[in-house]
Amino acid sequence: MVQKAVAPICKCPSLPTQHATPPIMNIAKCGATRRLLATAFLKSPAGYSLCVPRHSSRLSIRSPPILPRVATTLRASPLASARPLLARAYSAVTPTLGADAAATTRPIVGYWLYFNAAMTFMIVVVGGLTRLTESGLSITEWNVISGMKPPRSQQEWEEEFDKYKQFPEYKILNRHMTLHEFKSIFYWEWVHRMIGRLIGVSFIVPGLYFAARGYMSPATKNVVFGITALVGFQGFMGWYMVKSGLAKALLEQPGAVPRVSQYRLTAHLATAFAIYTATVMVGARILRDAKIAAGSYPKAVAEALRNPALASFRRYAHYLTMLIFFTAMSGGLVAGLDAGLIYNEFPLMGGRIVPSSEELWSDHYVKEGDHTKLRNALENPVLVQFDHRVMAEFTFLAVTALWLYARRLPLPPNARVAVNTTMGVALVQVTLGISTLLYMVPIELASAHQAGALGLLTSSLWIMHAIKRVPL
Repeated sequence: MVQKAVAPICKCPSLPTQHATPPIMNIAKCGATRRLLATAFLKSPAGYSLCVPRHSSRLSIRSPPILPRVATTLRASPLASARPLLARAYSAVTPTLGADAAATTRPIVGYWLYFNAAMTFMIVVVGGLTRLTESGLSITEWNVISGMKPPRSQQEWEEEFDKYKQFPEYKILNRHMTLHEFKSIFYWEWVHRMIGRLIGVSFIVPGLYFAARGYMSPATKNVVFGITALVGFQGFMGWYMVKSGLAKALLEQPGAVPRVSQYRLTAHLATAFAIYTATVMVGARILRDAKIAAGSYPKAVAEALRNPALASFRRYAHYLTMLIFFTAMSGGLVAGLDAGLIYNEFPLMGGRIVPSSEELWSDHYVKEGDHTKLRNALENPVLVQFDHRVMAEFTFLAVTALWLYARRLPLPPNARVAVNTTMGVALVQVTLGISTLLYMVPIELASAHQAGALGLLTSSLWIMHAIKRVPL
């Protein structure tokens, strides 16, 4: 709530005597300056109001987001004597309006973060298609600026193709490839990288503008800076992942398959999911806080969310989100090892519910210095696929249990829709996963399955946000 300090009655002849003025009047010595500041901070039954004399308009500053506009108005004022008081006026007004006044972010920042979340969703899908079409190793260099321009002439294409020919993927798998076929995989990777650059610009440029214009609170600035830094790290992880598939040492390993490290691929995917999660949740919080500040958040919903019966449900929703995340990461290991191409049946694996221990814990994956066979869990395709199956089944059961539990609780309508949506997305995701396996990982189904993982995470984030307690 905005707290308004008790202030002396303003004696300016241009103002009604019943209006109290903030303590900011005490720092103004010039009568004209006092009148300007008094008209800028009138106290009325509707709350503090901002009056811009030059434009003859009134703007409510009941909600904290308007505070930066007070400073902008004083800075633009034709009254020169008011400008030196700007810094002191701003600091004096902030405690007058309450501590929360400077800690609110404008709704446009939330919509901007939602846009970036949509872009992140898109690049995850395109990245999956790049992996499925085996296009990720087609560009063998990382040039942030010059790499934005694809080859145009025949000579440039032949030069790019010659670079590709020097690496293991061509020499082991694609010696039959023509220049026309190379162009196809090149463009998949190029589009993937260009979307990544676009996301970087979309975070940095508007973020700097919003920060400079005072659209973000200090806390939001720090969070957005952290997300932007994570976007930069994601770009590094992408190239670090590609480098693992370009290692020429693969040519010296008998039976080696030229592909990126499953560890680096999963880390790259995890970073994308983390960026998406942070962007969605911060954007949702900003828009919710804006509604609360404007007084438009439904009071009945706020009261319903304070029901003690929802406390356990909140914890379970958080656990479910973590389970969905780790299940998706186990899918990253499956993709990195092409583990979906074995045991294309369900629910059995080789005619058994659980494969033999010799297959699950093979000595083939034990390396010098290992004291156990735990490396099988990360490098043995049989165990990796089995782990992903078990985690996916457990996740589906957890979603179902949460849905059944929610039916007995007095959830607000938005939370109820979120729970039902999560149950529906889980059904679709399980169907896509089984179909992808049975049909031996066709590109269309596999891509939809990856998008479904992010969709399921989105719906669980929706539940978490919809059941958060809000101040009355």
